[in-house]
Amino acid sequence: MRNVALFFIFMVLFSACEQEIEIDLNSADPQIVIEGEITNQKGPYTVRISKTVNFSASNQYPPVTAAVVTLSDDLGFSEKLAETAPGVYTTANLQGQEGRTYTLKVESAGKTYTAICKMPNRVEFKGIKAEEIAFGFSTDTLYSATPLFDDPIASGNNYRFIQYRNGERDKSITVFNDNVNNGKANERPILSQEFEIKRGDTLVIEMRCIDKPIYDYFFTLSQSAGQGPGGGTTPANPPNNITGNVLGYFSAHTIQRQTIVVR
Repeated sequence: MRNVALFFIFMVLFSACEQEIEIDLNSADPQIVIEGEITNQKGPYTVRISKTVNFSASNQYPPVTAAVVTLSDDLGFSEKLAETAPGVYTTANLQGQEGRTYTLKVESAGKTYTAICKMPNRVEFKGIKAEEIAFGFSTDTLYSATPLFDDPIASGNNYRFIQYRNGERDKSITVFNDNVNNGKANERPILSQEFEIKRGDTLVIEMRCIDKPIYDYFFTLSQSAGQGPGGGTTPANPPNNITGNVLGYFSAHTIQRQTIVVR
């Protein structure tokens, strides 16, 4: 009887603490979104500028047109990008190089946004190792892919990996740093819960050497998307390297690709 009484007291107290909360998902003002990349591959390179929409709106983000967008490097070269499509700004002459530092400047609606990013030196991408996964619920034999590279002795290297199976891109976000295996051969596989690799699949992995702010950006995105060990964190705007009240990122990175057929 004592336990029953305590149960009812608890329920009364709990009910008294209930409060109806109304959340206005449409009250936020639109924010500028800037997404720009420059690589060691041959250009042109693009910067895309759009605005956020309300929560209930369709995922069609209005482009930001008539912005003044410039890209420059630490050697004094500067180029104004042409708007080749609504909200899409494209280079004509700039060529990305390893070790160079690049500055993005965007002027729109009386405001200026800037970002600085250094392109890391390339770490050689040697190949891909595919191994059977010893666990899982699929009746098929599944595989994981490990990118093969030797992390440099100098610390502070960061990587992003994008994999494709038979031309289909893995939507998950995979980033590595060298906090654990600095100066060692990589043994970490790319783990993706919704990307099944089977025997006979053609697998392409793109390896990007990225700088620390870009690693932080995509790592935070991966945690918010539920890819972390705890199943995800509270959604929040990831930290970026662009000044001002703006979303997005500007990345200067190297690109390498390797291909295997899983056997």
